[in-house]
Amino acid sequence: MTARFSHLTPAARRLWAKSGEAPGHGLLAHLLDVAAVAEVLLEHEPPATLEHFARQFGLPVPAFARHAAALAGLHDFGKAIPGFQDKWPEGRQADEALGLPFPPRSLSVAEHACASAALLWEHLSGLGIPHLLWIRHALQAISAHHGYHFNQPEFNRARPPFEPAAWAEARREIFAAYWAVLAPQGIPQVEALSLPAVQWLAGLTSVADWIGSNPDWFPPGEREDSLADYHADACRRAGRALAAIGWSRSAVLLREAATVDQLIGRIVQRPESSARPLQREADRLLDGVRGPALLLVEAPMGEGKTELAFLAHLRLQAANRHRGLYVALPTQATGNALFRRALTFLRAFAGDAALDMQLVHGGAALSDDVRRLQGIYGAPGESVTSSAWFSQRRRPLLSPYGVGTVDQALFAALNVKHHFVRLWGLANRVVVLDEVHAYDSYTGGLVEALLRWLKALGSSVVLMSATLPAQRRAALLRAWGVADEDAPAPAYPRLLLADERGLQGATCASRLLPSIRLQAVGAELDSLADCALECLRGGGCGALIVNTVERAQTLYLGLRERLGDSARLLLFHARFPADRRGEREREVLAAFGADGERPARALLIATQVAEQSLDIDFDFDFMLSDLAPVDLLLQRAGRLHRHRRTRPAAHAEARLFVAGLAPERLPDLKGTGWEYVYDPYILGRTWALLSREAELQLPQDIDRLVQAVYSKDGLPADLAEADRAFIEDEAYGSHLGKRQTEQMMALNVAIDPDAEPQAAYVQKCRGYEEGEEGLGLPNYTRLGEESVSLVPLHVVAGGWSLTADGEAFDPDQPLPDTLARALHARQLRTSRQALVRHLQAVEAPRAFAEHPLLRHLKPLPLEQGCLTLGRLRLRLDDELGLVYQGPLAAPGEQA
Repeated sequence: MTARFSHLTPAARRLWAKSGEAPGHGLLAHLLDVAAVAEVLLEHEPPATLEHFARQFGLPVPAFARHAAALAGLHDFGKAIPGFQDKWPEGRQADEALGLPFPPRSLSVAEHACASAALLWEHLSGLGIPHLLWIRHALQAISAHHGYHFNQPEFNRARPPFEPAAWAEARREIFAAYWAVLAPQGIPQVEALSLPAVQWLAGLTSVADWIGSNPDWFPPGEREDSLADYHADACRRAGRALAAIGWSRSAVLLREAATVDQLIGRIVQRPESSARPLQREADRLLDGVRGPALLLVEAPMGEGKTELAFLAHLRLQAANRHRGLYVALPTQATGNALFRRALTFLRAFAGDAALDMQLVHGGAALSDDVRRLQGIYGAPGESVTSSAWFSQRRRPLLSPYGVGTVDQALFAALNVKHHFVRLWGLANRVVVLDEVHAYDSYTGGLVEALLRWLKALGSSVVLMSATLPAQRRAALLRAWGVADEDAPAPAYPRLLLADERGLQGATCASRLLPSIRLQAVGAELDSLADCALECLRGGGCGALIVNTVERAQTLYLGLRERLGDSARLLLFHARFPADRRGEREREVLAAFGADGERPARALLIATQVAEQSLDIDFDFDFMLSDLAPVDLLLQRAGRLHRHRRTRPAAHAEARLFVAGLAPERLPDLKGTGWEYVYDPYILGRTWALLSREAELQLPQDIDRLVQAVYSKDGLPADLAEADRAFIEDEAYGSHLGKRQTEQMMALNVAIDPDAEPQAAYVQKCRGYEEGEEGLGLPNYTRLGEESVSLVPLHVVAGGWSLTADGEAFDPDQPLPDTLARALHARQLRTSRQALVRHLQAVEAPRAFAEHPLLRHLKPLPLEQGCLTLGRLRLRLDDELGLVYQGPLAAPGEQA
């Protein structure tokens, strides 16, 4: 006999899952909706995903999808308890009218997600399944759909006390009807689930619930009386919902055989192009790749590593049926720049497939590129668009293609809300991690944890760096499961590939750059300014990179006065509002980029944020830099005389002037503030070794110098005893302690994919991301002083204004979206502690608190462009950015 809604008892039929107009949406109907979404989602996945996780459930692929969907649909079973049903007065009245009592003592348990696990245990364990631990793990997964996994004490308290028998009878009826409709075939042949399998099921459950709870796609009510017909209708609706979202079926980009030259020509959109040696050697290693793989690329700047990453994705996806690509960069700005290149790449290979692509970081809403892609979403003939559904918080990594920050991927390995949704999105992907040398021991430890997760989830990884110390290389390989003794060390540039065949290595030729003369200059600002003026007298375009914003602002003011109109002067650092910083980025690109109009005489004054943010093909005639770690100095040196061009006679030879590099004595790291920006031990070793070099030969010297500075080898014999003692004793002791502390912090905070599911979250604080309320683990994927994102505003007659002479708005009234977007676009981040404490203590006005774009930002009202906080005075200057006047910048102050 066909099961029908009308065959259920009135109590089982009327228990509600979604409130609203009476009678709401019934619990059984909602469970069937979500199960249908989960099943259709899995139909959109590539076979490799299902094969990978079916093995972990001990099921054949055809049976696995139905089992996973049936489990995911049960997520809200715990809503059939008095404590939850009491939340909607009309729903409670209807329940009581049908004979379901609500004794006060039973109302103490109202958390339905954890109750789902506790109450389902008796139903699933009663089906005659031989191994019960996997059921416990599956219930842990589906009960986490509100964002966090529950611990054992919470599970123990999740059954309603003193509950009348009528409730259990209604639940038994709902479960029997639901399970009969889904009727999964076979029994999982495993005793327990791995933690990666638990996280994957948790992610599937949450995503299916988000979609299945949308009343536009799944209207409330019993849309069919037959439960089988209702489920079939829900599957059709799920298909339409995914189409509306832009969630297309998985497709492989590389559909036909092609040579490496043909692929590179399509990637760079120049068919006549041929592969560079690095790209050709990587393609040779990838030929015949077996299973998910790790490709580690160490090569100089300008050797085509980005194009190699796209090439590797094509080969790895074709071999393993990976579902997509995520490229993770150190900063939002580098993500923005690469997003355009990735878009060009996808359009070249999309064919007739409709691909979704997301920019994945907190400032994505500000991107004109993203807005254009969202504007053409759904338009016929557009191969790559950007769905607004995927762009919402926690969802961007679900899209098969994306470019963003490494932080967004690292959250997947931390106990932040719905971190398993990120893991679900990263599963069976090709994940590219660029600039892997650029992180401290803490963030580096999180990267290693992420690598372990990605391998367990069936993903392939491409790691890229120009300047990777040997110990970091070894740690990354160990995270992938490669033992130190198995790792070859080919000559630089080097490639390493680890797959099911083992570990292979290769090297290749690289383009030689002109030799660079290395010259010392005093660390004082006057010495730097005098040197810059002397260089500019010879004409040409140069860069002056300093370690703090204060030094950059002071140098800019002094040089502006001395140069007048004789040269173009540009200032770039992180303390501009986002919209102004975007304008500065475009000005720098126009002046010094590969396609820019090169001025006859120009100087860029910037902090290190320029190299972190402006991932472009810079080419300078001369360069000055504060002392910095050797890898950064070498990166900067690689921007000198990068291309063949006619240069002023004064700059026929490439020269890099380094402040504080004089070999006679170590510069004052405290007085300059440099020790607050970089590790004094690495600065000291860089100074000691680089100050003995007369010139740089790139790329030959890159690996030699990086390994020398980051190793424990001895320092030059002629070093002054005081400098040697500082570097080898005082600085090294602090360096070692800091590194060990950071490594332990990363180990303690990251979730271990090898842990037993029931024990994985013991002593792991529940964390939160920026803008979320929460206690415990803060939202840091990187260590440093606490910071806030603020919006500078001007106090004017009638309220606040975006500009000193702009139109006023009332901060105590709701804002129109256009104004909110303009305010959002002016944000900037600060870690200046006096300012952070001040902003955290001030309650946000209604205009900010009630608008979704602004509720995570802090308004900074300025009187005549200024604010005084004790000894600190700050001023917003259109040319200089945010200026601090007072005590020196605190350690960790953002550049």
